[in-house]
Amino acid sequence: MKNRVEELRKSRGLRQEEFARAIRVSRQTVSSIETGRYSPSLELAFVISDFFGLNIEDIFIWERSDSDEKK
Repeated sequence: MKNRVEELRKSRGLRQEEFARAIRVSRQTVSSIETGRYSPSLELAFVISDFFGLNIEDIFIWERSDSDEKK
């Protein structure tokens, strides 16, 4: 899953540490989300979307793979 977290965080002039503190996770979690190594829980996705004032689907982009398509 791709996301716009890094882009949105930087547009607000926030460092990873500041953003992590605001959403109550570790800086490492923010880094992992931004690089796509970690997909946040639904609850955390809502916290992030609330922080930026956007819908979840405006931040997190689901890309269906061929194996995900119904046959």
